[in-house]
Amino acid sequence: MSQARIFIVEDDDIIAKTTEWRIKKLGHECCGRAMNGTEALEKIAEAQPEIVLMDISLSSAPDGITVAEEIRKNNSGIAIVYLTSRTDEETLARAKKTHPNAYLVKPFDDKDLRVALELASAK
Repeated sequence: MSQARIFIVEDDDIIAKTTEWRIKKLGHECCGRAMNGTEALEKIAEAQPEIVLMDISLSSAPDGITVAEEIRKNNSGIAIVYLTSRTDEETLARAKKTHPNAYLVKPFDDKDLRVALELASAK
């Protein structure tokens, strides 16, 4: 898989930094980070990533699924990979409506991230 431009939306700074480190270790570029949905939409429009790693449960509205819906409306070519600890049926049903490219359940390891990024890049 070739190097991808990846944007991280994660409200936990430690998880965001660790994920960025993992992305770089896998040979990809982290083209930006945001801690909330509003900031994410602004920065993603500027950065034009190929893949967005999206935390579903952000500390302030809008949540990650709502942000993904907006991304899909404005740029359907961006792959969405959800990062979440939420596996309940309601969250999964909402997430599926956005047609994500992958769904990673926290905590995840480098192998899980690599597979998710490969799936996202394949579309």
